[in-house]
Amino acid sequence: MKTTWFIAALAMSAGALPAVAEAATAFSTANVNMRSGPSTRYPAVLVVPSGSRVNIQGCLSSANWCDVSYAGYRGWVSGSYLQTTYSQRRVYVGPQYYRPLGIPTVTFSIGRYWDDHYRGRSFYRDRDRWRDNDRRDSDWRDRDWRDDRRDRDRDRRADNDRRGREEERRRPRNSASSDDRDRFPLRRMMQEHCERDPSACR
Repeated sequence: MKTTWFIAALAMSAGALPAVAEAATAFSTANVNMRSGPSTRYPAVLVVPSGSRVNIQGCLSSANWCDVSYAGYRGWVSGSYLQTTYSQRRVYVGPQYYRPLGIPTVTFSIGRYWDDHYRGRSFYRDRDRWRDNDRRDSDWRDRDWRDDRRDRDRDRRADNDRRGREEERRRPRNSASSDDRDRFPLRRMMQEHCERDPSACR
């Protein structure tokens, strides 16, 4: 009897334990480099293809960079290239969404992070140099955030230009000829005459 009560109590206590938080998911909006640190100056780990799903482990509070995992790799990607769903709409990952999305705020330590994830990479042996660079230039991340935002705006303009060219190619060819007819009434009259009597225009 005591054993039964013990098992029931254990089951109830286990059910009362808080669930382990899952990593937030996002999608890359372009072919973007996963970096070994939160700056474009850190060595690239690999390229995350556009539209790929990544798991966000956390993001910096001081800059829009997130620690992500993808295809068994860990590294940093700018939030300017990550989108997720919030309130039934797609949004770029930014500090205003960290709390609603359950994204933890994290810090970056090159020694511990590289020890955990990059011991087998060629750039690992230069970690002291990268650590010194990080100390000397503390405003990298702010400049990178501005550069990423400018790059993202440029990408949007390029996408809009490409869509415009595709729509122009899909437009019926006779639309151009109708515009010419409106600008040149004599040509329009000749074309209409030839359409009525093709033999007269041979």
